[in-house]
Amino acid sequence: MSDPSSPGQFNELIHAPLRLRICASLAPVRWVEFSHRRDALDVADSLLSKHLKQLADAGYVSIDKFAKLGRGHTRVSLTREGRVAYVGHVSALREMLG
Repeated sequence: MSDPSSPGQFNELIHAPLRLRICASLAPVRWVEFSHRRDALDVADSLLSKHLKQLADAGYVSIDKFAKLGRGHTRVSLTREGRVAYVGHVSALREMLG
């Protein structure tokens, strides 16, 4: 996931346990529906929304609302900036352990 030769950048925003889990779960996919992420993380809608808003405000995630078969859906993805920040954070954590 990260380039071992690139220096890590510890990221306080991403480091919070739920936000780290959100980023880790988004990293290997293009996007995921909000309800799937909520269920996989086993958290309430409001808690996931709060953390996603913090990540979105930092430009780390994109939140897109759309309608499908007459129902509203929300999908979430890491932005390019979010991916760079996440990979840098993982690299920093690895450096601490190494």
